[in-house]
Amino acid sequence: MTTVSNIPEETTSFVGRKAELARLERALVTGRLTTLTGTGGVGKTRLAVRAAQRAEPRYPDGVWWADLAPLHGDELLLATVSDAVGLSDHTLRMPIDVLCEWLADKQLLLVLDSCEHLRTACAHLLGEILTTSPGLTVLATSRQPLDIKGELLVEVEPLPVEGAADALTLFRERAAAAAPGAALDEPGAAAAAAEICRRLQGIPLAIELAAATAGRQSIEEIAIRLGSRLDVFADATLRPLRHRTLRTTIGWSHELCTPLERLLWARLTVLRGDFDEDTAATVCAGGPLTAGGVRKALRGLVTKSVVAFDGVRHRMLDTIREYGRMWLAELGEEHEAADRHAACFLRLARSAHAGWTGDDQILWYHRIAESHADLCAALDHLLVHDTAAAQEMAGRIGFFWCCCGHLPQTRGYAQRALDAGPAEGPHRTRALWVLGICVLLQGDYPAAERIGEECVRAAADDATDEGNLAAGYLRGLTHLMTGDPERGLREAERVLRTTGAGTPLESAYRLRCHLITVFALTGLGRLDESAEAAAVLREACVARDECWTLSYVDYQLALIALLQGRARAAAAHARSMLVGKHRLRDSFGIALGLDILAAAVAAQGEGAQAARVYGTGQVYWRMVGHPQRGTPELGPLREACELQARSAIGDAAYRRAFEQGRANSAEAGLALALHGELLT
Repeated sequence: MTTVSNIPEETTSFVGRKAELARLERALVTGRLTTLTGTGGVGKTRLAVRAAQRAEPRYPDGVWWADLAPLHGDELLLATVSDAVGLSDHTLRMPIDVLCEWLADKQLLLVLDSCEHLRTACAHLLGEILTTSPGLTVLATSRQPLDIKGELLVEVEPLPVEGAADALTLFRERAAAAAPGAALDEPGAAAAAAEICRRLQGIPLAIELAAATAGRQSIEEIAIRLGSRLDVFADATLRPLRHRTLRTTIGWSHELCTPLERLLWARLTVLRGDFDEDTAATVCAGGPLTAGGVRKALRGLVTKSVVAFDGVRHRMLDTIREYGRMWLAELGEEHEAADRHAACFLRLARSAHAGWTGDDQILWYHRIAESHADLCAALDHLLVHDTAAAQEMAGRIGFFWCCCGHLPQTRGYAQRALDAGPAEGPHRTRALWVLGICVLLQGDYPAAERIGEECVRAAADDATDEGNLAAGYLRGLTHLMTGDPERGLREAERVLRTTGAGTPLESAYRLRCHLITVFALTGLGRLDESAEAAAVLREACVARDECWTLSYVDYQLALIALLQGRARAAAAHARSMLVGKHRLRDSFGIALGLDILAAAVAAQGEGAQAARVYGTGQVYWRMVGHPQRGTPELGPLREACELQARSAIGDAAYRRAFEQGRANSAEAGLALALHGELLT
């Protein structure tokens, strides 16, 4: 829990690059923006990973990696970078302003990998954040410079093929992995390996592709066949020699694939991010390529180093993806592939929505988060080609996205789906509900009132329990957030009274409406009733393994206990809430939980620990771009408990402890809060 970086793990050995690493280390120390440039396949990303690992101790706020390769346009650039640095914007402000404010006092290294297709947008973004964030250092990888003032360039050359011959070391290691019994030290094989590296000019990706064939042919055969291929195309193009060499090697690897492997290679390029085998089978099966055939062909592509596999997820490198995308166009399958991709992720949205209250709620929550780029791509496609499906998809994933903190994107997609899709029906009502929840969490209460009223009317027209419960939850929550728990209680009781228990999905909406009842009773000061209702609701959540509602029930139980003078019980409930919110990666919920925990600790007389927890809470509030939020009754309680903590230890000690909590990484501070460790 104390990790403060998200550097990708290395899954294969790292070879050579001592001089480049030394140059890069000097550049990171002396400049604020360093760009690794070089042709595709030359090893920029691997070098950046190793450099980031070595640099990590110098950055108190960590090293944060943003992979830009899955982005086909700049629409998701700001959201991708914000996600990478842990920002979950819950405001109505301009997202770039929130990001600049979040980074302003940080000392961190931000790595932007694969910038070449977004150079203009990256240059604009970096111009903004480097200006406002003096402690920020950026490492970028790009085939071309970003052309920003102050940019330091480190050109990544191919591995040497003479002297130290790191290229040969790479070939031998990868060939040994592909064919453990290969006789690499025999004179003929050794000479052939050296010739392969020389002909491939030391380009790492080309060498790895060639080495991957060692299990199916001898080293001498690889040298002869690859050499013949390179000779044929030596004068066939005016492209730069290194680009031509890599392109030829990729083409040679393509020819070595079976017809079904080549078809899968092309079809996989529609996927934006990492993927598992089941997703590949769903998206790529069709015609001669069955689902079983996809699985077999995928294993073949992994063996040939066309697709990387870390034991769980698969990934295709940009340069190889570009070649496959070209073949997809040649096959005339681009639109069909996009249709299959959108259909796959619409099914994912349906399954996740249906599984909200099941045993796999956390799994679905994380799958939606991890599939973000693919879900956005699917939505973009459906908004053009099937607006009804787009409206359905926006409604089914929108609540997940709100909980994950993707509020600006959720609001945009929900509004576009409502504008473009059908004018009535349950899918529209659900999309309205998502839009209402989104604007409410952003603090746009007038819009939430208006959308809530529209959602109530639409739900009445649909005459479904799900719609009525969703609309009732939105209206009730809006009343709570605007300081009217009485109306919130009436709304929740009305909708619970007029709907049945229904299906498990409708039970999810009922659980949320019962949660409104608990919040409202607490807000009205009817604490015994609230505690009783919370206990019943908690039991229902535990029975369903429903984590999201359960965590907010624990929050209410903590608040009730604190208001009743039971500080120790309040702290226990607050920690239970934090465990649930941490499982969901819900920064907003964690911020609320830390505030109530700090209040409970202060009420026990532990002023220093309370101040430290309050400090960590401020880290999380900044992560969501808000000052402290919550239902209105929480404000006075926060103030009273803060005064209690100050009185216990004095203002100077309080400030020191608070700053210690705020100086911690979010994860480290949360770990301390959860385990109840006292300040030393």
